[in-house]
Amino acid sequence: MNLLRALATVSSLTMVSRVLGYARDFFIARIFGASLATDAFFVAFKIPNLLRRMFAEGAFSQAFVPILAGYRNANTPQDTRSLIDSVSTLLFLALVVTAALGVAAAPLIVYVTAPGFAPDPEKFGLTVQLLRITFPYIAFISLVALSAGILNTWNRFSVPAITPALLNVSFIVGAVLFAEHFNPPVLVLAWAVFAGGVLQLAFQVPFLARLGLLPRWRLDLSHPGLRRVLTLMLPAAFGVSVGQISLLLNNIFATFLATGSVSFLYYADRLMELPAGVLGVAVGTILLPSLSKYHAQGNQEEYARLLDWGLRITVLLAVPSAVALAVLALPLISALFQYGRFSAEDVWMTRQALIAYSVGLLGLIAVKILAPGFYARQNIVTPVKIGLLTLLATQAMNLVFIGPLKHAGLALAIGLGACLNAALLYRGLRKSGAYTPMAGWGMFLAKMAASAAAMALVLWFAMGPSQWWLGAHGAQKLPAVIGLVLLGAAVYGGCLLALGFRPRDFSRRAAA
Repeated sequence: MNLLRALATVSSLTMVSRVLGYARDFFIARIFGASLATDAFFVAFKIPNLLRRMFAEGAFSQAFVPILAGYRNANTPQDTRSLIDSVSTLLFLALVVTAALGVAAAPLIVYVTAPGFAPDPEKFGLTVQLLRITFPYIAFISLVALSAGILNTWNRFSVPAITPALLNVSFIVGAVLFAEHFNPPVLVLAWAVFAGGVLQLAFQVPFLARLGLLPRWRLDLSHPGLRRVLTLMLPAAFGVSVGQISLLLNNIFATFLATGSVSFLYYADRLMELPAGVLGVAVGTILLPSLSKYHAQGNQEEYARLLDWGLRITVLLAVPSAVALAVLALPLISALFQYGRFSAEDVWMTRQALIAYSVGLLGLIAVKILAPGFYARQNIVTPVKIGLLTLLATQAMNLVFIGPLKHAGLALAIGLGACLNAALLYRGLRKSGAYTPMAGWGMFLAKMAASAAAMALVLWFAMGPSQWWLGAHGAQKLPAVIGLVLLGAAVYGGCLLALGFRPRDFSRRAAA
């Protein structure tokens, strides 16, 4: 399999999901604005979403996929099925217990994660009610992550890539068609989360069955592969989820700021999720199975070459994405969200957070590439140490920045913390000898930086005054912002071509 083609496929399907995500946020912003109700929902949704990123797509995937790839490479199909069945059964039982505990302990969870809501009984009570509806989502999405790990190991990347779109469809249908039937209307968003989890799981089941890999009931706690997955999971949860823990702590800080602060950070984070998902998640997804196979085969040279390929792709696409988000922050936010109750002041506040987040976009994406470099080798200790240091540094920056910069300071701390995390992971791979950069990085970075600078200059002059964006109708703003994005891509791509870059230079085969 050509990894560049696989990356293009996964990125394209992820883009579909992200575009639907913006459509969902458009309707949420238009119908609910940035209010007490949206603050309550975003806090309630953040908890299961955080657990999803930490355990389902984070720790579980990073621990399970390398073990599964190793079994597929070195063991019989029957042994591989046995591992899948054992892991699936234990995971299902753990998720049932977790979901029940989460629903029962919702008031305590809200009090711990959003203490600033406690003095307001209305906001606190609504958040608890929303959390009880959304919490079971973690069970559905964790089983989706299990299915995705299996499909990705068999190089079936397309199905897991498009699956998240179903959650966004659920949000859009719920908000547009059913909001008026709920009291308060924001409850429809919580039920959309629940329905989205069911839809995602149901969508993937037929594809597992087609491969003959649909899990069967088999509780074997002595299975060596299962025990190895469990050994890796807990430290992996911390090692790959530092950014998510920081976001949760930032959310706690934000609940003490002015009403709307939680929502400003949410909408800015949603814009960051486009490049982070389309690039970071996509590259990490296709890299991990091949890295794990090369490690299992003892092929260190190809392992290092593949990691170098992933880093070059990351830098090539993440840097212009960060520059474009910073330059076009106001046009993007205004075109996507400034409707209904989402005011011009909300646009300015969200813009501050997005610019601050963009500082760390390269770090946020690079972590998704560098962390699999450790977990494919089943090296847990180093990322955990780095994660702890990064977490402490991020919270120290929170205390420094929150005073003068308010919610934007919290976003800046996240971005700088991600850069620190990526730098330390990179240093760890170099120091261990697992990775040595291939030749040509200096010229590569110079040409990429020159192209990104040219793009920034063109976009700055092309976007026009902020007053136009804040006052224009949506029918004018959406085509205009799409035109700016296409212009930026054309300038950046044209400069790269003029400087000698060719798509074939980034072609790469997956591990057999």
